[in-house]
Amino acid sequence: MTTDLEVLGQTIKRAQYRNHRAMDAALREVGVSLVQWDALRAIERMPGASGHDLAVATFQSDQAFGTLANRLVDRGLITRSAGHGRRLEHALTEPGRTALAEGRRLATGVLEDLFAPLGEAQRAQLLRVLRDLTEGHQVY
Repeated sequence: MTTDLEVLGQTIKRAQYRNHRAMDAALREVGVSLVQWDALRAIERMPGASGHDLAVATFQSDQAFGTLANRLVDRGLITRSAGHGRRLEHALTEPGRTALAEGRRLATGVLEDLFAPLGEAQRAQLLRVLRDLTEGHQVY
């Protein structure tokens, strides 16, 4: 029997949508959206990264990330400073680090709930399969 690839794609999207909605709802408690929290995580992981690199890491266009970064600066969660040429470098502020840490605490519970139907072996297998699909492939 051949797997219906359209159904497979829709099922992956449904799982991603469920994850996004649950995480976004939980992160409201700390006053950030999932998109904002994801940007904070990327800035922490990539100190001094350019806006373009952070946009790629967070699956956004350069313009969308620039708008998001401006909002995070206005809220005092990050700073932007001049780098080489026109490059702006991003860094977390203390309130940004706090929001990130509180978000991680909430995310742990959400992710445990989302993946509760799977045993550890199934989780490990799912991770391997998804990495096989995504590693080394360009994002379109």
